[in-house]
Amino acid sequence: MLQLDNVHTAYGSIKALKGVSLHVDQGEIVTVVGANGAGKSTMLRTITGLMRPTEGSITFEGERIDGKPSERIATLGIAMSPEGRRLFPDMSVYENLLMGAYTQRDKTALAQSLDRCYNLFPILKERETQTASTLSGGEQQMAAIARALMSQPRLLLLDEPSLGLAPILVRQVFRLIQEINSQGTTILLVEQNSNMALRIAGRGYVLENGHVVMEDSAAALLKSDVVRASYLGE
Repeated sequence: MLQLDNVHTAYGSIKALKGVSLHVDQGEIVTVVGANGAGKSTMLRTITGLMRPTEGSITFEGERIDGKPSERIATLGIAMSPEGRRLFPDMSVYENLLMGAYTQRDKTALAQSLDRCYNLFPILKERETQTASTLSGGEQQMAAIARALMSQPRLLLLDEPSLGLAPILVRQVFRLIQEINSQGTTILLVEQNSNMALRIAGRGYVLENGHVVMEDSAAALLKSDVVRASYLGE
């Protein structure tokens, strides 16, 4: 479904990605773990067209997308829930969700997307007239994921969905990620909470200083002494 081959991305003279190669197959949850500054968010921004790679290729369902504008990539079936949620604080929950459906022209499909989001996140239905700034951290994260789902993406990119959440909310968010995947959405998950991410993923990559340094099944990475010592705090 998604293939990155030798992708390099830079911020001016600073190289953030240095030859990243990975793939995501349809129906998978694939996670990319690593420390702050490893290049995880840059990788997602490069996939979505917010940044352009200086070298390498990105292919989605057989089509080269590197270099394409982000709005074009969104119409192909890729959506991202960004780090920090980035909701529109003065807009209602309902209005924020509609912003995620700007590529959706069919009113029936739009209604179906909204129903799906409210079924997955019932609290958002209760809060739909509230402004996003009044939501709790967990509710804001749910709204950010729901907004990304409104475009009915085939591939959902999640950037640090557990960031800043209490442990009980972290578990809830990860259960919801599994539910979204079970409904047919492929997921590429970037996450500092390596333990939780590897427990719900099928495969994983470890990113370090812009390089993929490990790739294996999630179960094997969980058992790896290197991963346990460096990323699981054991």
